[in-house]
Amino acid sequence: MSTSSPSLIITGGAGFIGSNLTLALQQRFPDARLTVIDDFRSGDFKNLAGYRGDFVAQNLATLDWYAQFGDQKFDAIFHLASITDTTLHDQFVQVHDNVESFRRLLNFARPNRTRIIYASSAATYGAAAAASVESDGAAPANVYAFSKVIMDNIAIREVKEKPDWIIIGLRYFNVYGPREAHKGMPASMVYHLAQQMKAGQRPRIFKHGEQKRDFVYVKDVVEGSILALEAQTSGIYNLGSGQARSFNELVDVLNRCLGTRLPADYIDNPHAHYQNFTEADLNKARSALGYAPQFSLEDGVTDYMRWLYPEVRLPA
Repeated sequence: MSTSSPSLIITGGAGFIGSNLTLALQQRFPDARLTVIDDFRSGDFKNLAGYRGDFVAQNLATLDWYAQFGDQKFDAIFHLASITDTTLHDQFVQVHDNVESFRRLLNFARPNRTRIIYASSAATYGAAAAASVESDGAAPANVYAFSKVIMDNIAIREVKEKPDWIIIGLRYFNVYGPREAHKGMPASMVYHLAQQMKAGQRPRIFKHGEQKRDFVYVKDVVEGSILALEAQTSGIYNLGSGQARSFNELVDVLNRCLGTRLPADYIDNPHAHYQNFTEADLNKARSALGYAPQFSLEDGVTDYMRWLYPEVRLPA
């Protein structure tokens, strides 16, 4: 970033990852001119406590960017807004809103070659048995993942046609952390299991808890997203912890953090297309972005529980 006072847009900035990113950018660049765009479908104003920037309440699928911003120029646009509820099965709504929002944004950014950093998803990989590499073919198992594949396709086409334009896609893996509670059911399993265990209930996980996820703490993906401001070339990159951990291990970590001894309550898995394994290969993100996650599952969950339950005395 060539300036200490950049002008930045964050779409979806009232959402989970978006609000963490917005507040981190505000701290990193105190003189930045920040503008959040959000329609509150999957966001909450409470996530932006302490935010000092502008806010545009608009649906990105219908937003007229030129009417809203005229000839204003921006250093970068972080595009995190999307319908994130993978249980929404209305294919038209999911694809239309996610893809057309991205297309409108690109149309606005194209004349000035404004840097775009957008949220793709590890869901684009579909079922996997080993660490996912960015060059792996797309195999979306739901319409949300399909919409992200189309966004990736559009981004790849744009940079082929305009190599001087930097567009960076970030495939977030299983992110957890502060400011996700408003999401309800789509919130992370870390959050849901913690809530159950804090209430004295046995944590409910699918039989037999050996499914593995790349659980990545939100502070790590925020740092990776900010690093993309300095990337010299376009690309699509995985952002995860780089390590798959089982749900049984997660329950053990939560028991240690919360001082509980609650065994898992194993239930049948009703999902036909459930991902039994996710793990990010981070080689490309390390070399291109300098991305190096700092939080193990143990460290991330501990930090999160301290934020979520400040009244609980957690082990040092």
